[in-house]
Amino acid sequence: MPKPLTDQDKRKQISVRGLAGVENVSDLKTNFNRHLHFTLVKDRNVATKRDYYFALANTVRDHLVGRWIRTQQHYYEKDPKRVYYLSLEFYMGRTLQNTMVNLALENACDEATYQLGLDMEELQDIEEDAGLGNGGLGRLAACFLDSMASLGLAAYGYGIRYEFGIFNQKIVNGWQVEEADDWLRYGNPWEKARPEYMRPVHFYGRVEHTPEGVKWVDTQVVLALPYDTPVPGYRNNVVNTMRLWSAKAPCDFNLKDFNVGGYIQAVLDRNLAENISRVLYPNDNFFEGKELRLKQEYFVVAATLQDIVRRFKSSKFGSTEVVRVDLSTLPDKVAIQLNDTHPAMAIPELMRILLDTEHQKWEKAWDICTRTCAYTNHTVLPEALERWPTDLLQNLLPRHLEIIYEINRRHLERIAKLYPGDQDRLRRMSLVEEGDQKKINMAHLCIVGSHAVNGVARIHSDILKATLFKDFYEVDPHKFQNKTNGITPRRWLVMCNPGLAEVIAERIGEDYIRDLDQLKKLLAFVDDDSLIHDIAKVKQENKLKFSAYLEEHYKVKINPNSMFDVQVKRIHEYKRQLLNCLHIITLYNREFWHPCDFIFSIFSQAAPGYHTAKLIIRLITAIGEIVNHDTVVGDRLKVIFLENYKVTLAEKIIPASDLSEQISTAGTEASGTGNMKFMLNGALTIGTMDGANVEMAEEAGEENLFIFGMRVDDVDAMDKSGYDAMDYYNRIPELKQAMDQIAGGFFSPDQHDLFKDIVNMLLHHDRFKVFADYEAYIKCQEKVSALYKNPKEWTKMVIHNIAGCGKFSSDRTISQYAREIWGMEPSLERIPAPDDPRQ
Repeated sequence: MPKPLTDQDKRKQISVRGLAGVENVSDLKTNFNRHLHFTLVKDRNVATKRDYYFALANTVRDHLVGRWIRTQQHYYEKDPKRVYYLSLEFYMGRTLQNTMVNLALENACDEATYQLGLDMEELQDIEEDAGLGNGGLGRLAACFLDSMASLGLAAYGYGIRYEFGIFNQKIVNGWQVEEADDWLRYGNPWEKARPEYMRPVHFYGRVEHTPEGVKWVDTQVVLALPYDTPVPGYRNNVVNTMRLWSAKAPCDFNLKDFNVGGYIQAVLDRNLAENISRVLYPNDNFFEGKELRLKQEYFVVAATLQDIVRRFKSSKFGSTEVVRVDLSTLPDKVAIQLNDTHPAMAIPELMRILLDTEHQKWEKAWDICTRTCAYTNHTVLPEALERWPTDLLQNLLPRHLEIIYEINRRHLERIAKLYPGDQDRLRRMSLVEEGDQKKINMAHLCIVGSHAVNGVARIHSDILKATLFKDFYEVDPHKFQNKTNGITPRRWLVMCNPGLAEVIAERIGEDYIRDLDQLKKLLAFVDDDSLIHDIAKVKQENKLKFSAYLEEHYKVKINPNSMFDVQVKRIHEYKRQLLNCLHIITLYNREFWHPCDFIFSIFSQAAPGYHTAKLIIRLITAIGEIVNHDTVVGDRLKVIFLENYKVTLAEKIIPASDLSEQISTAGTEASGTGNMKFMLNGALTIGTMDGANVEMAEEAGEENLFIFGMRVDDVDAMDKSGYDAMDYYNRIPELKQAMDQIAGGFFSPDQHDLFKDIVNMLLHHDRFKVFADYEAYIKCQEKVSALYKNPKEWTKMVIHNIAGCGKFSSDRTISQYAREIWGMEPSLERIPAPDDPRQ
């Protein structure tokens, strides 16, 4: 077994071919001590580790601030078109190490802290994850911010500064328990409050139609206080801004009753207003039509659009002087990208501003609105699509409902002219869904109100055009595009896997970090024994490091020579963690006949209100309780459920993984980005032809992935002919045995019927057809096991996969958004650093 890494080895690995650059270590130490002594511990004699972390964070932030100011000066002087990325989620993770990588400070900071007798990795571990997202959608937004800055785009991320992010997950007696994520309790050194840009946001009230125009009156006001976080590009001195809004009650909130009891209650009621930014809704791919959620969606949109208009009207740096009064040129200077339908209220809100405040005619306002806004769809699952009841909108946002009705009237007028007499088409395409409760279809609003609509992988975009948005595609085919998702190679390779980044740089140079397509050059080395050896060595070192981490933090001991077979995703029926469970049970039942099969499985979180998902977690932990304590099996088969999976844990798991599970039913996963992270970090993929897996197979060669199961056409055909789970159950003995064990209490001896709901669902109500792919999955897993016993051939396949990752950089994705949707041109030009002379 390879020896564990020494501290010196860890310190050596921190640099990728000297990519960190040369900084004045002495200056860093001086600044570190200044922050430590004068900012943090002036009233104490002994510094804590948290003090040291804040001192290091503030020292690194000093290098950001000058570049941040210079970047904004650059934008005001050049007056480029700006893009505003509106998202209810930004799953940023930690900031310190990412900033050091992008500013080329990591080597110098490591040396400075080492000379000060500190361990930089220990300090980094003190930072809280900024968990302001649920999963893929929020993490995609974070990768996009990194790429927009690295490509020199004048870009702003706008969202909500949730006081409590994605919940902390605990596993208690095998069940998921949620705890609040109080991520701000120690403060956040990366944000800057900007009270000078505080904006009022209105709710409730009524609409008056007067000779002077439409007025929205008697509203309740909540203030939006912005907090800015710098977003550095990769070594180009560009620092963009993520602006997150926090809700504040105005001073006179409910203070209409001046007796003491009324005053006290009014002050307490301020919480009602400030609850808007209190907590992130923990649902992924599920719509929850609560008033607070709608308030959140409008809050971020209303505050952001005021900011956009303010910035458009003034162009001098540091000046609030209005230099543009005509908003007709707004689409030439502003692009708004809606990350799913959550910020869809931007469309009626922009129309309200143009009509009621700027007094534009409808036709002109609508032209400005549609040329400014674009919409990204992230799901085809019907339960995830937002449909807001009209009575809720009437109460909360009465003017916006009027505007939506008028948008719909004009839209249906156009459709009726194109398809005279086709009442069914009018019903299907309406923004208003009639029924027991009248609702607004937010996806339809986004399509009608945008000039571009995109899916996030080619197969997903094709499904949108063929099914969900077929009618809209037939009317406006020019609107529909594909923008396959990507990941930033800075965080997901250079930062989390420096050993692999170093090995790659030794063969093809360092430019691939900015241009991931250059990974194709690795194909020339696919038979090179030294590269095969180095890649296998890095993987084993990562596995050793992760095994030690598991033992220290989770008290779990695993065999680092076993195959690390990993599925990390939100628990959802369509992602088919249950298929993985059935494979594990099958392996367990076969164990005596296949003593060389090693498997190590990890899973992830469930939404708090999703009963089936929580029961799936209990099944996984129950399987682990039986398998992991079977003395005959020993360490040949382990099932681990790692609690509280977040960005930082992903950065540890992904570089150590051998096999990546991407096993959703074909046609259900829009894209996936975890699949790309595993591929880039040297894991092989077992998966269906779903989401971005299809393009991954194209790029690396289908023979270099373990592809199995039904294709989209097969699933469609089965939907038409009917899926009979009992047929598979009765026909496949190993499947029947596994299901009978689950149903009969083998994995729940204290409560035999614990999993009856899962059994009933799989046998009678399974929308995602787990049994239909069971045989193909088991056979494919046998191929995986066979290849894993041949390390050289396995690693050659890994090299093919890494070499095929170029397409999956978020730099490529953002370049396509910029050129094909936003009308902007990316640039790799470096702007002058703060201490460089102005050009």
